[in-house]
Amino acid sequence: MIGEAFGLYTHIRRNRWRSNMLIAGLFVLVLMVTFGTTLMIDGQTRYAPLDDHLAHAARQTLVYTPIALAITAIWVLIGYGANVALIGWATGSAPLSREQSPRLWKLTENLCISRGMAVPRLQIIDTDALNAFASGVNEKQYTVTVTRGLMETLDDAELEAVIAHELTHIRNGDVRLMIVAVLIAGVVSFFGEMVVRGQRFSNVQVTHRGSDGDRRGSGGGAAVLIGIGILILAWILAVVIRFALSRSREYLADAGAVELTKNPDAMISALLKISGRADIPGVPSGVMDMCIENDPNDFADIFSTHPSIAKRIHALQAYAGGHLPPGPPRISEREALPEIVEKRGPWGRPPP
Repeated sequence: MIGEAFGLYTHIRRNRWRSNMLIAGLFVLVLMVTFGTTLMIDGQTRYAPLDDHLAHAARQTLVYTPIALAITAIWVLIGYGANVALIGWATGSAPLSREQSPRLWKLTENLCISRGMAVPRLQIIDTDALNAFASGVNEKQYTVTVTRGLMETLDDAELEAVIAHELTHIRNGDVRLMIVAVLIAGVVSFFGEMVVRGQRFSNVQVTHRGSDGDRRGSGGGAAVLIGIGILILAWILAVVIRFALSRSREYLADAGAVELTKNPDAMISALLKISGRADIPGVPSGVMDMCIENDPNDFADIFSTHPSIAKRIHALQAYAGGHLPPGPPRISEREALPEIVEKRGPWGRPPP
């Protein structure tokens, strides 16, 4: 598995294909939101049977679709061009110069040189949380962001493993894929919020009644409900797109880190320290999905974009020959990973 981390060109090709499919899916969701919104408005402003509302909303959707698609295209272009700046604004990260952290720059440069990669920009978030993520869609944008807590807590070998993990995400195309997923969730949430706000402050009432009375005009309420259902479905699909992103990318990035550093024990030790301390206050969930850890546990792990730390450590032990750190487990390890620390044997090795 370790030797396949950077040799899995199939994974990279699939990521590119997934990115294109996600972009196409984004425009489908926009059409759903446009039709749902139009149907809701039509159901509130006209008194007509349901089939008439559906037909009228379909015609209006054709009229509004070019505008909606143009707005979406602008959104995507802005996201591609300014994703690093937007993420930096959302997380409060700041550029980290060589003079401010020669240690981190040296570790990153050595890893990049070993793989012939361009050195990404480095940024830091001033928080005690332990986490890191990569962002950007091309070499000019690629950025690795770390937290102050991560730099202060991890030793050189552990920090090198984390940086190698993020560089693997860049090389495997995972970062571009996640940026697209964030754009999809963002655009659907934006339109959905606009519709909800519009409904909240709208006092439009249906005043015209059809010749057949309530029986003929009863379709307005159904049209509104169907429109709301379509909007909810679009939002659910946007969430499913995030969940559908293969969690194997984290296993592959861990494997890539081991291939780069030749030190699976450092990756395991870093994950143990990060576990339970990864949550960055105030950071959007879309950005947390890009981080090395998003604190999934128990039932929530089923719906997480990350496998649990325990599963990742088990994989590193099984496929990379990694060992748990020697000595008694720390309190944070007992609380976060009881199934791991119970298996700690002599010298940190799992029992046979």
